[in-house]
Amino acid sequence: MTTLVDTRRYISHVHGLRSGRAVVTGTRIGAHDVMGLILNGSTVDEVTRSFPSLSRAQVYECLSYYEDNREDIDLLVAQQMADAE
Repeated sequence: MTTLVDTRRYISHVHGLRSGRAVVTGTRIGAHDVMGLILNGSTVDEVTRSFPSLSRAQVYECLSYYEDNREDIDLLVAQQMADAE
């Protein structure tokens, strides 16, 4: 039996931070925060302007994380949008 370990360089889960959801390592920025902007039409460059502490590589890793966790991220983004209204 093979066990897969998520070894992303820029995405981590930290107990007690953002309810244990995926964040950009070393920040409090959730992967779902980044994807919320992308899904609403922002470009990678616009995301880095919105979050100046993020690199393009970190944003691209959020995109990769999204591809592997689409249902969870879509739900978090939808909840975030509902809260904003």
